[in-house]
Amino acid sequence: MQELQGKHALRGRQEPLRTTPAKVLVVDDERDLAESCAYFLKRAGFATDTAYSGEDALELLAQNHYDMVITDLKMPRMTGLSLLKAIKTNDPDIEVVMITGYPEVETAVEAMKNGALDYITKPFEEEALLERVEKAVAHLQLKEGNEALKERLRSGSSGRQLIYRSELFGKTVELLERAARTDASVLIQGESGTGKELLAHYLHDCSGRSSRPFVPVDCTTLPENLVESELFGHVKGAFSGANENKMGLFQVAAGGTLFLDEVGELDLSFQTKLLRAVQERKIRKVGGNKQIDIDVRIVCATNRDLAMRVDEGEFRPDLFYRLDVVRIDVPPLRDRLEDVEPMARLFLEDFLSRNPSCEVADFSPEAMIAMKAHTWPGNVRQLRNAVQRACTLGSGKEILLSDLPEDFSTGAVSTVVEEAVGGETFQTMKARQVAAIETTYLESLLRKYKGNVTRSADEAGMARSAFQRMMQRYNIKSVEFRGED
Repeated sequence: MQELQGKHALRGRQEPLRTTPAKVLVVDDERDLAESCAYFLKRAGFATDTAYSGEDALELLAQNHYDMVITDLKMPRMTGLSLLKAIKTNDPDIEVVMITGYPEVETAVEAMKNGALDYITKPFEEEALLERVEKAVAHLQLKEGNEALKERLRSGSSGRQLIYRSELFGKTVELLERAARTDASVLIQGESGTGKELLAHYLHDCSGRSSRPFVPVDCTTLPENLVESELFGHVKGAFSGANENKMGLFQVAAGGTLFLDEVGELDLSFQTKLLRAVQERKIRKVGGNKQIDIDVRIVCATNRDLAMRVDEGEFRPDLFYRLDVVRIDVPPLRDRLEDVEPMARLFLEDFLSRNPSCEVADFSPEAMIAMKAHTWPGNVRQLRNAVQRACTLGSGKEILLSDLPEDFSTGAVSTVVEEAVGGETFQTMKARQVAAIETTYLESLLRKYKGNVTRSADEAGMARSAFQRMMQRYNIKSVEFRGED
């Protein structure tokens, strides 16, 4: 069984919290190179220290706080790769940039898979070094401005496994995995709460860009007068308040994925500039003259019908066709109710791992039947919230029907019927209710007997073959229950 797993949806980016210069440690056994780098960085306003071996670097890191480390890859005794692993083990938030010669570029790519943000090849110019440092600082600010993003960057792809049972969602995942093989732009459409950003991050994890940054942008939170500066960056003095150069999110995402959430909310005037950036693969900072090459994959999401927005004149058709190369339509939770139980159990485990004093251990059959019969207008987000609420308010070992929100409790069946009136036929509503009861009953027996089909069928008063046919109808596999206590 596969399941949908991930952190809370990321909603936008706050202003950076940093008020002091970033502190950088330069590590190289060639003293001249280390001191030259330190000189360039100090002249640019960064607080900088130097170390001439990996061992010395670890001592300094133990004694002082550094925001980033620039280290040579090839050093005696402790290599840059070993130093990187030690840094990331002790403090995953420190950004690391590798210095390498051309013959070692392949090893530098390996370093990025182990958590390095970027690398720079020798010989390099001062401008190239400062560009890498600016990128690292922008990445730090992005994390500092959003604790949810910080947690997700720490958890890595292992925290974003997709868990599901339904064939419908399986087809969505299969399409995502096929799209990940190329760099084609992807448009993810679905209702609010269906997990569009989680799917975008899963696409990134499956792609050849997985070792590079995934940078999410909530277009609804970008002020109209600052959207260009946020995405493209600006030069010092470009406008009032632009007191220093700023790297845009296109550059922060270099080599990785830029995720534009609710892209349909972008103002028409900026859509023209975004189209040019997507077409030409170049941007220009606000107030700057230099064209900057960009290497990012664009993934967009919207809870609105962009094609309809085009017809209404609210979205540029040429930009729409550029972004809509591969379209992923995310089904709402009401269309894949088979996924409710595995996700609910995942959310329960997640809550218990963060709240060990909570005594809840399972769902009562009545509660699970009600959850499977619900229409979930708020989709996966509503399901997570319902589980968290039940865990918080429940007082026993099981989540009861009464622990769920009011529309699940007294009159749960009548509530479901009322929700169905005008929205679905009697036969559809009836089939949904029957499926909820049958799947919960089958799974309860299999859980009780640890996946033993024969004993489960006996208690159900059914022939083993009939029990198995029902399991097949709902895609329930006995192996999923053999390890459960």
